[in-house]
Amino acid sequence: MGVRADPGSFRWCQALSRSRSIATTRSSPEWTLLCLTLFALIGGIAANVNLGEFVAQQDAVHITAILGESVVFNCHVEFPGDHPVPYVLQWEKKVSETGQEIPIYIWYENYPTHSGEGYEGRVSRVSPDSSFGAASLNLTNIRESDQGWYECKVVFLNRSPNNNKNGTWFHLDVHAPPRFSVTPEDIIYVNLGDSIILNCQADGTPTPEILWYKDANPVEPSSTVGIFNDGTELRISTIRHEDIGDYTCIARNGEGQVSHTARVIIAGGAVIMVPPTNQTKLEGEKAQFTCEAKAMPGNVTVRWFREGISVQEVAALETRVTIRKDGTLIINPVSADDSGLYLCEVSNGIGDPQSASAYLNVEYPAKVTFTPTIQYLPFRLQGVVQCYIKANPPLQYVTWTKDKRLLEPYQTRDIVVMNNGSLLFTRVNQNHQGRYTCTPYNAQGTQGSSGPMEVLVRKPPVFTVEPEPMYQRKVGETVEMHCDALEAEGTQKPNIQWQRRDGTPLQRNRVKTTSGNITIENLRRSDFGYYQCVASNEVATIVSATQLVIEGTQPHAPYNITGTATEFSVTISWMPGYSGGPDYKQDYTIWYREGGVSEWQTIPVTPSGSTQVTVNRLSPGTMYEFQVSGKNVLGDGLMSKIMTIRTIDVNAAKKVIQTTSPAPVNENEFVHASDDLGPKPGVPRNLTVTEVSNGFLISWQTPLERAHLIQFYTIKYRTDAQWKTLNRGQIRPEDTSYLVKNLVGGRTYYFRVLANSLKSYESSEEVKFPVPARVKHKAITAGVVGGILFFIVAIILSICAVKICNKRKRRKQEKAYNMVACRVTDAQYGKRRSGSSGPSQVPLRNDYVTS
Repeated sequence: MGVRADPGSFRWCQALSRSRSIATTRSSPEWTLLCLTLFALIGGIAANVNLGEFVAQQDAVHITAILGESVVFNCHVEFPGDHPVPYVLQWEKKVSETGQEIPIYIWYENYPTHSGEGYEGRVSRVSPDSSFGAASLNLTNIRESDQGWYECKVVFLNRSPNNNKNGTWFHLDVHAPPRFSVTPEDIIYVNLGDSIILNCQADGTPTPEILWYKDANPVEPSSTVGIFNDGTELRISTIRHEDIGDYTCIARNGEGQVSHTARVIIAGGAVIMVPPTNQTKLEGEKAQFTCEAKAMPGNVTVRWFREGISVQEVAALETRVTIRKDGTLIINPVSADDSGLYLCEVSNGIGDPQSASAYLNVEYPAKVTFTPTIQYLPFRLQGVVQCYIKANPPLQYVTWTKDKRLLEPYQTRDIVVMNNGSLLFTRVNQNHQGRYTCTPYNAQGTQGSSGPMEVLVRKPPVFTVEPEPMYQRKVGETVEMHCDALEAEGTQKPNIQWQRRDGTPLQRNRVKTTSGNITIENLRRSDFGYYQCVASNEVATIVSATQLVIEGTQPHAPYNITGTATEFSVTISWMPGYSGGPDYKQDYTIWYREGGVSEWQTIPVTPSGSTQVTVNRLSPGTMYEFQVSGKNVLGDGLMSKIMTIRTIDVNAAKKVIQTTSPAPVNENEFVHASDDLGPKPGVPRNLTVTEVSNGFLISWQTPLERAHLIQFYTIKYRTDAQWKTLNRGQIRPEDTSYLVKNLVGGRTYYFRVLANSLKSYESSEEVKFPVPARVKHKAITAGVVGGILFFIVAIILSICAVKICNKRKRRKQEKAYNMVACRVTDAQYGKRRSGSSGPSQVPLRNDYVTS
């Protein structure tokens, strides 16, 4: 095809000239003259280009290449008169937006070649000894932008244009396999009722087609699920349980396909998979507690507490405690005071934190923690010489010395070794005075003896004034009780204090103490009770007690409540509280309720004044709470403390619960326990099924109501209309998860969790869980089967094709033979007619097909 001149060609000549001036010693004017000559030649034939261009493009060679591969544009050089002459080779690419042709490669023998912008290092002439034309161009590392029209131009220097076809047009189609430019996140956490958009976009040539699959099945649009924007967006509104699963986006064209899977999961709180376990360590060793948790999403925060306080806030642990990123707690080294309960709390911001605890038991040899320099024993009274000991494992025994001699307490009449290792002197005398030491032992041995303790025998203080045995007063009156004590010679003055024997604190706004005397003003019913005057100094503590009776009040609370249970009844007994005075008679009322129920029921006790009653018509195997209150003519008295007791279980009822499982009416309904079976626990909450590395984890939360009634859990499942029991043994009330490993891929399961009481149960909501199909395994199987089938079909088609081709070949040969035979016959016949003796020639023609 002809070549036309354009400013770009001249610019390339200038570029070649500059490059040549650097690369060779040949004068620049010589190369410039060459360029001017070439430019003149190009300009001379420019008028013929536009007309021939359209015709040439109609006959262009179309080439298809794959992104990243190489291609050769085959262009021949036809010399004038078939005699080689100098020529310039120029390849141009037509810009589709403007129609302008831009040179991408120019070559002239013995001069540097030039490559267009973006083509550097990717274009070159083919090897001279190759089978391609001398003007052929090799393009490597093909890009999508390389697609378009290319023209090969060959210009002969110092020759006028001729009609020989030097060059041709090529059209390059660049195909690229799909590649994702936008994909959804691998895991998407949602709540039921949410709306989400999964965006999946891909590039490639031809433009890829986008397909969506859910759990290996094509996504079916519905009222809540739709595919928009040419398939790039999958929108789900009002997410339901059946919308949870794996969504796969597939982008495909003729060059291949790619896929990306996003898993849509219901967000759930953190669950402890590996809880900490109790440990026993020797002092100085390292303790390590694991707390492995999983959550959706998995941003789990782990906190550790010791006896309710964060371990990082415990001063004694500050320099010895470490919490790893995986939640492991390390204490190194452990000390004797580190023994205690350590609690692990995990959370991911969803729901309530979950916790688990373990006990650290630090063992060490028995040791003395404190050695008093002086201890006192009260003469002729009971006294104790303390050995302040700390030991783990527990103390086994203590050895004592007195005045540097081994003391044998078991052989001494007035001395007894107490359980804590201290010495109890049942009646102190002067012989017990001396210098003592103690040495404790346990299974780990001992850390040594105490320091010497000087034990002195002194006379105890004595009461000089004691309170009366009983004080009787009426409500609103005032009582004054007197007490005083005197110390022995050589001892300190005793300190006198008043206190209630039951430990109830004195109300300071109505109580005054002066020089051992106590005054209580504006007496109330609550002031009734026993009071003690306590006198103490360094030698001994002595006590004198009295009773304060408040008359004219409602009864005091009954006490010592006891009960015995049968299957359907409970018999209650109690001790009567103070009736309010000798002239008052009190009656009693029983208050009772079932555990977990807020309302109380009452039963009056008959006959009047009785302190025992039987409550009937109770449910077997049920926890009940009981209280007793008294009443006199002044009104109702105080309530007793609550007593809790469980009625005896009926073995047959328990056996029925363990062997009978609820049966569904149909695939969408579930039979719940009748109320006649007895009290039911609350409903198990937030049932979820999650795929983990070693199976599927079924998790739930305990009921908000009546959780104390739960005896065990049962997991029910179905894949059709029949409900079955999943767990083999009973699941303990404290367990709220269960791992199952053998669910069948590709099936849809329905689960329920039953919270069982002794005789009844309550079911959770039904949860649907489609087990993900093992796409990869299926793909491999399908590929193998498909490959075998394809191979068989290919063999059959090949055999058929061979037979057809052979048959056609035979027919063609026969036809050619007949034609040749006819021609020979005709030639011979003509020869005989014309008398010619020359040989007959049959011209042969070669047809070439360019693809």
